[in-house]
Amino acid sequence: MPKQNPRVVISALGITQILAWGSSFYLPAVLAKPIAADTGWSLGWVVAGLSVGLLAAGLVAPRVGRTIDAKGGRPVLVGSSVMLAAGHATLALAYNLPVYLMAWLVMGVGMGSGLYDAGFATLGRLYGKDARRAITTLTLWGGFASTVCWPFSAWLVEHFGWRGACAAYAAIHLLVCLPLHAFVIPGIGAPAGGGKASGAKPGQTSPAHLTGARRTRAFMLLAMILTLGAMTASMIGVHLLTFLQARGLGLAAAVALGALVGPSQVGARIVEMAFGRHYHPIWTMAASVTLVACGVVLLFLGFPILALALALYGAGNGIGSIAKGTLPLELFGAEGYASLMGRLAMPSLLAQALSPSLGAVLIEWSGPGAALGFLAGMTCLNIVLVGALWVTTWDR
Repeated sequence: MPKQNPRVVISALGITQILAWGSSFYLPAVLAKPIAADTGWSLGWVVAGLSVGLLAAGLVAPRVGRTIDAKGGRPVLVGSSVMLAAGHATLALAYNLPVYLMAWLVMGVGMGSGLYDAGFATLGRLYGKDARRAITTLTLWGGFASTVCWPFSAWLVEHFGWRGACAAYAAIHLLVCLPLHAFVIPGIGAPAGGGKASGAKPGQTSPAHLTGARRTRAFMLLAMILTLGAMTASMIGVHLLTFLQARGLGLAAAVALGALVGPSQVGARIVEMAFGRHYHPIWTMAASVTLVACGVVLLFLGFPILALALALYGAGNGIGSIAKGTLPLELFGAEGYASLMGRLAMPSLLAQALSPSLGAVLIEWSGPGAALGFLAGMTCLNIVLVGALWVTTWDR
């Protein structure tokens, strides 16, 4: 077992998660308009860089998982710091659109090997079936990515311009994230000692170890659940202000209400961290998809207290990140967990990349109400899929 104190390891990963998320997934929220204004590229093309990055992340995810299983997370995370630094350096020097998109392609490889999926896989590889609390704690750190990096990015743009901001993030990945990954994350050779799942009887806290057709069916259901969840989060993340303005809110009011999502995510994760050890992660997933569905359906129906709808959605989305890491570990065991996470991550990341464009088409062709109706249907379908997963897992 690794000798490093788990709290030190999780704290190091937490810092690098904040910086990785804040400088990649959350970067266009601050830099997209300055980039478009400076270069003359359309805002759509500028934002499309993130979609290119997510596509690249999805394509490398299975290979990342296999590598973490074989060699541990340290070399993969070190590589992610190098790729994110290279991507930011290329962004800073991008004077034409093809180079800009190529920079996001490089960034995408860093995202695929350095965001939650790789972090969860690393913790599973280190701590085996005991990784649940570590995964939950890591999501608490990650929940502050936009809180920390949006103001920081805005400050960098104001003082150094968007190219200077990208150069600063390149330096941060090399001088902060890379050393943390290289010198704090344990290097391990043999698989983690806790590699086998517990074999509880029906009605206990864990299912029997899944094998054969049941394992395949559970994997397919879980992949669909995570993919639909990723589509919902990506579409709402990009188009939430449009949906709220379609309900009659002004831009300032829509922004103020949208800000409720982040605190709701973190609050729900704190509750899960306090009580999650008392129940199986499938109930975390069930609560997640139910809360998300309630929030989206209330938005679709025009529920007058929009703050409640957004708080429910945010809470569900927040604990969904935890369930994404803990449920596969509990269902399939720690042996091969990193490879499994890579296979599960691929369709989710591809869906995240394509969903904003799908949402834009739906809004343009049928209006925001129809797009919200589509999302409401997807979230309700996810409740059914979680029920099917429960039956597959426990029904004898």
